[in-house]
Amino acid sequence: MRAKILLVEDDASLVELVTYNLEKEGFDVVRTGDGEEALTLAEEEKPDLVILDWMIANLSGIEVCRRLRRAPATANLPIVMLTARGDEADRIRGLETGADDYMTKPFSPRELVARIRAVLRRLRPALQGGALEFAGIAMDTTAHRVTRDGRTVQLGPTEFRLLRHFLEHPGRVFSREQLLDAVWGRDVYVEQRTVDVHIRRLRKAVNAGPGSEELPDLIRTVRSAGYSLDAAPVSAQAAA
Repeated sequence: MRAKILLVEDDASLVELVTYNLEKEGFDVVRTGDGEEALTLAEEEKPDLVILDWMIANLSGIEVCRRLRRAPATANLPIVMLTARGDEADRIRGLETGADDYMTKPFSPRELVARIRAVLRRLRPALQGGALEFAGIAMDTTAHRVTRDGRTVQLGPTEFRLLRHFLEHPGRVFSREQLLDAVWGRDVYVEQRTVDVHIRRLRKAVNAGPGSEELPDLIRTVRSAGYSLDAAPVSAQAAA
């Protein structure tokens, strides 16, 4: 599985250098030098990590970082900041705003790749192989098998893809439209309410325990925002 990186940088030569090294290491790269566009791309492209320059057009990197952290859909998106500002106060400000790591220019592309991999290992373990796991739910993407606490979970193809998407981005909130794009594809017309039907089917399958017992619901409904896979169980009333 190739991780997708959103590179937000307005220095053309640096963009080419970083893009070359990331693609050589197996990453997909989406690029922009505009802060406003970065916010749009973060929502539309659903990257696995953002490389964010401090000084960019329209919005500063700090403000982009702040807004990404405020929005439910991107609140848990990993962010690595790049900047020529090397003062300790600036580094602290970047990290306190929500950056997961911070690199000062000039930097080694090899070190940047290593930092990215370290952040992804820590925050996106699902990207490290064909086995996905979160809060007792385990998925073998190669064999198309799912278990919860060791018990087999029977899923249809759509529910399998839906669960896989959640497992690849645990804790992140996705709108119905984002789930339609990610699971059904942008070229397929499906009504947004179809997502709710498949979420109910997924909940029923994943939450079925031994006998008539129902396990804690890990699929969180976020009012006016969408759904997420969350380690904090939610009640049946909240999930309705």
